[in-house]
Amino acid sequence: MSTLLVAIHVLVCFVLIMAVLLQSGKAADLAGAFGGVGSQTAFGPRGAATLLGKVTTIGAILFMLTSMGLWILSAKGDRSVVSGEKEAPAATPATQTPQPKKQGPETKKEEPQKKETSPDIKK
Repeated sequence: MSTLLVAIHVLVCFVLIMAVLLQSGKAADLAGAFGGVGSQTAFGPRGAATLLGKVTTIGAILFMLTSMGLWILSAKGDRSVVSGEKEAPAATPATQTPQPKKQGPETKKEEPQKKETSPDIKK
């Protein structure tokens, strides 16, 4: 289901991009070249809806619907990449120093080992 919705979403994206890029701007007439609006309406002249205008409107509506559908489908699946992994042991911070071992009567104190020099090393 989600694969089909992603495919539709990508197709709608491409159609919407092409429809927007192929349209001419609102200020494409001669009055727009000199900074004028060309009409006294608040948002400029409103011409007849062209085919590209209708395709843009429908594409925008479909884009919003498929986006919300993908959002809903992503919330349903409680999937995580680390859901099956075992919890790693907590690392000890570097600021902590290990405590020295207490020596009791049952522990044997080790004698320090003497370093032996090998006979083939010349001084």
